[in-house]
Amino acid sequence: MNHHTLISTEALAANLSDSDLVVFDCRHDLMDVEAGRNAYAAGHIPGARFAHLDENLSGPKTGRSGRHPLPDVVALSNWLGQQGVAAGRQVVTYDASGGFFAARLWWMLRWLGHDTVAVLDGGLPKWKLENRPLTQAAPNREPATFTPRRRDALKVDVSTVLENLRSPAMLIVDARTPERFAGLNETMDPVGGHIPGAVNRFFQSNLESNGTFKPAGTLHREFIDLITGHAPEQVVHQCGSGVTACHNVLAMEVAGLEGSRLYPGSWSEWCADPSRPMEPQPAKAPPA
Repeated sequence: MNHHTLISTEALAANLSDSDLVVFDCRHDLMDVEAGRNAYAAGHIPGARFAHLDENLSGPKTGRSGRHPLPDVVALSNWLGQQGVAAGRQVVTYDASGGFFAARLWWMLRWLGHDTVAVLDGGLPKWKLENRPLTQAAPNREPATFTPRRRDALKVDVSTVLENLRSPAMLIVDARTPERFAGLNETMDPVGGHIPGAVNRFFQSNLESNGTFKPAGTLHREFIDLITGHAPEQVVHQCGSGVTACHNVLAMEVAGLEGSRLYPGSWSEWCADPSRPMEPQPAKAPPA
């Protein structure tokens, strides 16, 4: 197996017994942080390990680092090794939400230099629709040694975004809903709005109505229209907390537009400092 972006349910089902396959169930609910773990216990793809967004795929919050900061590299690498991830092994990630939680782990593995990782196209809903096997049994995990090879060129920090805010050499693509991008109906962060100069590409726009990714040619045309005048490596993806933005990174890779980057802190980090510019300008609190 040698999948780098997406893998079909057919291909995964045909290779479930492969000893070099490591599958992760990334189901999560931002409003109910135990929902994913409970769903995993009720039934998951045979052999799948559970990856919790808050506990395994994020680091401690500092109040300034956003809602889902990247975890410590050593801690993450140790956990991946405990789950059996090692060089040369094919990793498959899945969820039940169109792939946006699964894409977070996909991106993180690439960040740490592990390229043989793919998101299950259509996720668990497609797997179930096809009556493929599920189990409640715990996976047989043989620990391995995961050696990270960090590629920090795949991400940018808040200072880089701030320094290049008005530069034609950087285009920010915001993966949140159009309403949240416009500063309306903000429910996750204390301030609504977006980073000045950003354009909006709601991550669900990458999907067909059945939850699978659009064809590569369609995604290519749509992203080319969105990033007109910019090379893929000039594109920086963000969202609320660095999760759904990974879905847009993945979609661009599927489209053959390689090299875009992630701003992991995203809007939740950006708006934590009121001195940073925002659009629309936040309303000032009335005097006491």
